[in-house]
Amino acid sequence: MSSAQPVVELHDVSKSYAEGDAVREVLSNVQLTLHAGEFVVLLGRSGSGKSTLLNLISGIDLPSRGTVRVDGRELVALSEHQRTLLRRERIGFIFQAFNLLPTLTVEENIRLPLELTGRTGPESRERVRGLLDTVGLGNRASSFPDRLSGGEQQRVAVARALAHAPRLLLADEPTGNLDEQTGRKVLDLLEGLTRKEKACALIVTHDPGLVSRADRVLKLEAGHLVEQEVRA
Repeated sequence: MSSAQPVVELHDVSKSYAEGDAVREVLSNVQLTLHAGEFVVLLGRSGSGKSTLLNLISGIDLPSRGTVRVDGRELVALSEHQRTLLRRERIGFIFQAFNLLPTLTVEENIRLPLELTGRTGPESRERVRGLLDTVGLGNRASSFPDRLSGGEQQRVAVARALAHAPRLLLADEPTGNLDEQTGRKVLDLLEGLTRKEKACALIVTHDPGLVSRADRVLKLEAGHLVEQEVRA
């Protein structure tokens, strides 16, 4: 394992929510370290705490106990505005429902993370064009999302998530709305680009077929990180 500073560190992280007079613990004493260049798969049933874990890692939510660090910065110590800036600059997101902006073209959707971080020069435009070609949509740059197939929309989402060269990529069921063949093509693209960019990727999925692609496989069961396999 690399001796470099981890991209993600969770120490004794728990998360609880009030439900009426009761308190429900969704995550319990989670320990997790993720390094640059790792392609990590997180398995677990619905309700096991996977989405909650992503929300804590991204700073959308904060832990009830324990510490979460991203790129060495402890999220609890940051203001909400600082956490928003951290997400914009260091984290890329891919969602099951694509979440493309319908009033923006393909090229504009991909360019958005760069614009949000003030990168609008020639290098940024060249990067967007390069990503368009890489995901096979160079000829659809001016198209709007509603003119694309589901697989094409998710390819745009992959390119958008990586446009600003994030240190961390979080994907929540990225192939959940795609048929098996299209999903495999999107995963090929996602894995290839992540490794090329040397980003750290954490992919939440129900799909056991992703296990063979992963450097590490994590499993959440009822809020506990109970399994960790390292590929030989």
